Amino acid sequence: MPQVDTRSEFDATLLCPKAPGDESGWAFVVLPLEVSAKLPRRGRTSIEGKVNGQSFTATLEPDGNKSHWLRLDADLLKQAQSNFGDTVHFEIQALEKEPDPEVPEDLLEALTACPEALETWNNITTLARVDWIHWATSAKQAKTRVKRINEACDKLSGGQKEVCCFDNSGFYSKAFKAPQAKTF
Repeated sequence: MPQVDTRSEFDATLLCPKAPGDESGWAFVVLPLEVSAKLPRRGRTSIEGKVNGQSFTATLEPDGNKSHWLRLDADLLKQAQSNFGDTVHFEIQALEKEPDPEVPEDLLEALTACPEALETWNNITTLARVDWIHWATSAKQAKTRVKRINEACDKLSGGQKEVCCFDNSGFYSKAFKAPQAKTF
């Protein structure tokens, strides 16, 4: 099967998140639709690239509008000599092999406590693991997250390899979206 060319170059304005959470100083960009369309999936996708010539690797998040958004931490902004409101140049491409995701501690504990679920987990694809993690961690409330983790273990124990009826792009369910940008 031939490799699809996922390389793209584009310019984008660095946006400041309206609600940065516990960590300040990070910025984000929403990828142009034509750039996102070249990527292998609408869900979480790992990339490598450069911003103003500075190399980085990152995981893009779905924006719920058939594209992705990219978070740039304060260190990368400093290396790229960029700040909020600056227009910067990006060169990106999807990683050839999606890296194994970091499994959240609560999900790992639940999987470890259920040998049948863990066996299925160990035999599914990396992208399937990414989707299970994304489904569990995208819950807005703690009790929903616990419920999803328990459901994941039940489904994996039964041999289900992929999350059923989970829109990992957020387009149909609007579960995922880019942060809101602060206006100055």
